[in-house]
Amino acid sequence: MRLVLLRHAKSAWPKDVPDEQRPLNDRGRRDAPAVGRWLAGQPGFDLALVSPATRARQTWALVAAELPEPPRHRVEPALYFAGPREIVAAALETGLDDVLVVAHNPDLEDAVAELTGERVTLKTSALAVVDTEAGTLLDVRTLRGSEPGQ
Repeated sequence: MRLVLLRHAKSAWPKDVPDEQRPLNDRGRRDAPAVGRWLAGQPGFDLALVSPATRARQTWALVAAELPEPPRHRVEPALYFAGPREIVAAALETGLDDVLVVAHNPDLEDAVAELTGERVTLKTSALAVVDTEAGTLLDVRTLRGSEPGQ
Protein backbone atom coordinates (compact mmCIF):
# COMPACT_ATOMS: atom_id res chain seq x y z
CA MET A 1 0.00 0.00 0.00
CA ARG A 2 1.15 3.50 -0.84
CA LEU A 3 0.17 5.90 1.91
CA VAL A 4 0.35 9.67 1.42
CA LEU A 5 0.32 11.48 4.76
CA LEU A 6 -0.48 15.18 4.40
CA ARG A 7 -0.32 17.69 7.23
CA HIS A 8 -3.04 20.30 6.88
CA ALA A 9 -2.08 23.74 5.59
CA LYS A 10 -1.33 26.66 7.91
CA SER A 11 -4.27 27.59 10.11
CA ALA A 12 -5.46 30.72 11.81
CA TRP A 13 -5.85 31.10 15.57
CA PRO A 14 -9.02 33.18 15.95
CA LYS A 15 -9.94 34.12 19.49
CA ASP A 16 -12.62 31.97 21.15
CA VAL A 17 -12.73 29.45 18.28
CA PRO A 18 -12.41 25.81 19.40
CA ASP A 19 -9.35 23.99 18.03
CA GLU A 20 -11.39 21.70 15.79
CA GLN A 21 -13.02 24.72 14.12
CA ARG A 22 -9.89 26.73 13.34
CA PRO A 23 -9.84 27.68 9.62
CA LEU A 24 -6.91 28.08 7.27
CA ASN A 25 -5.16 31.42 7.24
CA ASP A 26 -4.11 33.28 4.07
CA ARG A 27 -0.86 31.34 3.74
CA GLY A 28 -2.69 28.05 4.18
CA ARG A 29 -5.17 28.94 1.45
CA ARG A 30 -2.24 29.84 -0.80
CA ASP A 31 -0.14 26.74 0.03
CA ALA A 32 -2.74 23.96 -0.16
CA PRO A 33 -3.28 24.26 -3.94
CA ALA A 34 0.48 23.73 -4.43
CA VAL A 35 0.07 20.32 -2.79
CA GLY A 36 -2.73 19.52 -5.21
CA ARG A 37 -0.65 20.57 -8.20
CA TRP A 38 2.21 18.32 -7.07
CA LEU A 39 -0.15 15.40 -6.43
CA ALA A 40 -1.68 15.89 -9.89
CA GLY A 41 1.68 14.90 -11.36
CA GLN A 42 1.95 11.73 -9.25
CA PRO A 43 0.18 8.39 -9.48
CA GLY A 44 -3.40 8.79 -8.29
CA PHE A 45 -4.88 7.40 -5.13
CA ASP A 46 -8.10 5.58 -4.36
CA LEU A 47 -9.42 7.48 -1.36
CA ALA A 48 -8.69 10.51 0.80
CA LEU A 49 -9.31 10.15 4.52
CA VAL A 50 -9.72 13.59 6.08
CA SER A 51 -9.74 14.71 9.71
CA PRO A 52 -12.99 16.42 10.71
CA ALA A 53 -11.10 19.56 11.77
CA THR A 54 -12.05 22.58 9.67
CA ARG A 55 -8.43 23.25 8.64
CA ALA A 56 -8.02 19.67 7.39
CA ARG A 57 -11.30 19.72 5.44
CA GLN A 58 -10.40 23.08 3.89
CA THR A 59 -6.94 21.77 2.98
CA TRP A 60 -8.50 18.78 1.23
CA ALA A 61 -10.97 20.96 -0.68
CA LEU A 62 -8.15 23.15 -2.03
CA VAL A 63 -5.97 20.13 -2.87
CA ALA A 64 -8.83 18.29 -4.60
CA ALA A 65 -9.63 21.35 -6.73
CA GLU A 66 -6.20 20.97 -8.36
CA LEU A 67 -6.58 17.27 -9.22
CA PRO A 68 -7.83 16.30 -12.67
CA GLU A 69 -9.93 13.49 -11.16
CA PRO A 70 -10.17 13.85 -7.39
CA PRO A 71 -10.78 10.56 -5.63
CA ARG A 72 -13.68 10.09 -3.30
CA HIS A 73 -13.02 11.24 0.23
CA ARG A 74 -14.33 10.44 3.66
CA VAL A 75 -14.20 12.53 6.81
CA GLU A 76 -12.73 10.20 9.42
CA PRO A 77 -13.26 11.25 13.07
CA ALA A 78 -10.47 8.91 14.21
CA LEU A 79 -7.93 11.19 12.50
CA TYR A 80 -8.47 14.14 14.83
CA PHE A 81 -5.59 13.75 17.31
CA ALA A 82 -6.16 10.04 17.78
CA GLY A 83 -2.54 8.88 17.45
CA PRO A 84 -0.25 7.37 14.84
CA ARG A 85 -1.58 3.82 15.14
CA GLU A 86 -5.12 5.01 14.54
CA ILE A 87 -3.99 6.84 11.40
CA VAL A 88 -2.33 3.74 10.02
CA ALA A 89 -5.25 1.51 11.05
CA ALA A 90 -7.79 3.81 9.36
CA ALA A 91 -5.80 3.66 6.12
CA LEU A 92 -5.24 -0.11 6.26
CA GLU A 93 -8.89 -0.80 7.05
CA THR A 94 -9.89 0.68 3.70
CA GLY A 95 -8.33 -2.32 1.94
CA LEU A 96 -7.26 0.02 -0.86
CA ASP A 97 -3.86 0.27 -2.53
CA ASP A 98 -3.32 4.04 -2.47
CA VAL A 99 -4.69 6.22 0.31
CA LEU A 100 -4.16 9.89 1.16
CA VAL A 101 -4.61 10.97 4.78
CA VAL A 102 -5.08 14.65 5.71
CA ALA A 103 -4.47 15.06 9.43
CA HIS A 104 -2.28 16.61 12.15
CA ASN A 105 1.06 16.57 13.89
CA PRO A 106 2.61 15.07 15.89
CA ASP A 107 0.50 12.07 14.85
CA LEU A 108 1.59 12.13 11.19
CA GLU A 109 5.31 12.35 12.00
CA ASP A 110 4.87 9.53 14.52
CA ALA A 111 3.02 7.42 11.92
CA VAL A 112 5.92 7.81 9.48
CA ALA A 113 8.34 6.77 12.22
CA GLU A 114 6.27 3.72 13.11
CA LEU A 115 5.96 2.63 9.49
CA THR A 116 9.54 3.28 8.36
CA GLY A 117 11.71 3.72 11.43
CA GLU A 118 12.66 7.17 10.09
CA ARG A 119 11.96 10.49 11.79
CA VAL A 120 10.76 13.29 9.52
CA THR A 121 9.57 16.83 10.05
CA LEU A 122 6.23 17.63 8.49
CA LYS A 123 5.59 21.36 8.52
CA THR A 124 2.21 22.65 7.43
CA SER A 125 1.44 21.68 3.81
CA ALA A 126 4.05 18.93 3.96
CA LEU A 127 3.53 15.35 2.97
CA ALA A 128 5.25 12.01 3.26
CA VAL A 129 4.76 9.15 0.83
CA VAL A 130 5.28 5.70 2.38
CA ASP A 131 5.29 2.21 0.93
CA THR A 132 3.74 0.45 3.91
CA GLU A 133 4.57 -3.06 2.71
CA ALA A 134 8.28 -2.32 2.37
CA GLY A 135 8.34 0.12 5.30
CA THR A 136 10.06 2.60 2.99
CA LEU A 137 9.80 6.37 2.93
CA LEU A 138 9.42 7.21 -0.77
CA ASP A 139 9.24 11.01 -0.58
CA VAL A 140 8.92 13.91 1.85
CA ARG A 141 7.88 17.34 0.56
CA THR A 142 6.95 20.69 1.97
CA LEU A 143 4.88 22.35 -0.71
CA ARG A 144 4.30 26.04 -0.50
CA GLY A 145 2.29 28.10 -2.96
CA SER A 146 4.68 31.01 -2.63
CA GLU A 147 7.75 28.93 -3.46
CA PRO A 148 7.65 28.01 -7.16
CA GLY A 149 9.33 24.85 -8.33
CA GLN A 150 8.67 22.76 -5.25
